[in-house]
Amino acid sequence: MKKVLLVAAAAMLMTSCGMMQSNAGTNAPASTTTPTTTTQAAPNAMNAGQGAGTALLSLYNQYKADGNKYDYSNMQNVLNTIALISNCQGLKANYKDQEYLKGFGKGLIASSLGLVTQNNVQTVTNSLVDIVKNSESVQQISGQAQNTATSVSQYANTASQYAGALSTLLSAFSQK
Repeated sequence: MKKVLLVAAAAMLMTSCGMMQSNAGTNAPASTTTPTTTTQAAPNAMNAGQGAGTALLSLYNQYKADGNKYDYSNMQNVLNTIALISNCQGLKANYKDQEYLKGFGKGLIASSLGLVTQNNVQTVTNSLVDIVKNSESVQQISGQAQNTATSVSQYANTASQYAGALSTLLSAFSQK
């Protein structure tokens, strides 16, 4: 039963990430002030970081409430995971761009209410980059999983690895 829920949650995650990915760049803040950089990367990164920080905080609070476990069957966890991944899509392409990372980190710190700090922001950001890469693996495998049981098994295993990576990230905050 857990595998069925896991596969269903991963399928929802994969579908939602595909839909949200095309909208990820539209989260620019409504502002008439001139940004301090010559590009829009920093404001977009901060906005994405704020969304990611809010989702991460919600996931962490639920993780703690569930006894330090990521509950695959909790729909709010699935929705928060989707929000986290959609806000982190820009990290993959910009993980070497210091201005983007600085803006994303500021957003994470501002919206996570102390969960992400100046001391752990780099570690959290690196973990989020890895999670985004894992979510893309889930999307690739899902295309192959439509007709064969072997592919479905691989899909469930990848989704399980993804959930494990998220659980590892959330458990790191328990050591605060």
